[in-house]
Amino acid sequence: MQLGYVTAILPDWTLEQHMQFAAKNGFDSLEVMCWPVGKAERRYAGVTHIDVNNFTAADAERVKGLMSQYNVGISSLGYYPNPLTPIEEERHTYIEHIKKVIAASALLGINTMTTFVGRDPARSIEDQWDDFEAVWKPLIAFAEGQGVRVGIENCPMLFSLDEWPGGKNLAISPEVWRRMFDSIPSSIWGLNFDPSHLIWQHIDYIRCIWEFGSRFVHVHAKDTKIDPDLLYQRGIMGLKWHRPKLPGLGDVDWGAFFSALTDVGYNGAVAIEVEDRAYEESQADVERSITQSKRHLEQFMR
Repeated sequence: MQLGYVTAILPDWTLEQHMQFAAKNGFDSLEVMCWPVGKAERRYAGVTHIDVNNFTAADAERVKGLMSQYNVGISSLGYYPNPLTPIEEERHTYIEHIKKVIAASALLGINTMTTFVGRDPARSIEDQWDDFEAVWKPLIAFAEGQGVRVGIENCPMLFSLDEWPGGKNLAISPEVWRRMFDSIPSSIWGLNFDPSHLIWQHIDYIRCIWEFGSRFVHVHAKDTKIDPDLLYQRGIMGLKWHRPKLPGLGDVDWGAFFSALTDVGYNGAVAIEVEDRAYEESQADVERSITQSKRHLEQFMR
């Protein structure tokens, strides 16, 4: 396995600054954010460390040069919009940019991109399979033509009132994953697996590894902490009774997690994803959050 981190936590750095930091601190790789250049639409979004608009072979060579110079790989190009939004103009924009990220990943020889399936939060999962197939069958066919694997993160995207009640991502549970893969039976797509989202859904993340480990394209290392008092006050239908934490500071059993990954033969990228607000008061805190996470995780990896 290769340990890296998601570049979104340090949005103002250049790609080269991330490469320098990763090399200095012994990281193997980066998951590099590739949002369209512009204003962020939500927290940790809108981050651009590789601009894939009009991305050329010369651009690819410059990025490859940085990877070679710092001996740090890129595990994936990441872009996490809602391509099943009911707003048609937005949907088209997201789909077209996903294609650009896929094409850039192929040009760089990374051959992996990570994203969300998307969802209309006002409609049930059952009511959206036609939309899912209409959007994702052509996208996966496009990725196949580029030779690029697509990893879908299993985050429900249900954290705020604008995402209520269904969240903005269908790919939340084993039942949905089975239907996704049955509906589009391509070997080039699978999961960008993040155990933290399963903790608060009360889904057995170790059992998920055993069943779906062969479909893991990429892995996110993020923890989450359930607040029992807020859960009592608000119930499972409420919001904000769980919060993201650094690996080791939440409820994920990372020893059991990596034991299961090794048992199923996963040997790909693990990218630390930092969304712990307790470590965002200063630049030094943010940097420490990444290196602290690394120290905790690498005891299970090396």
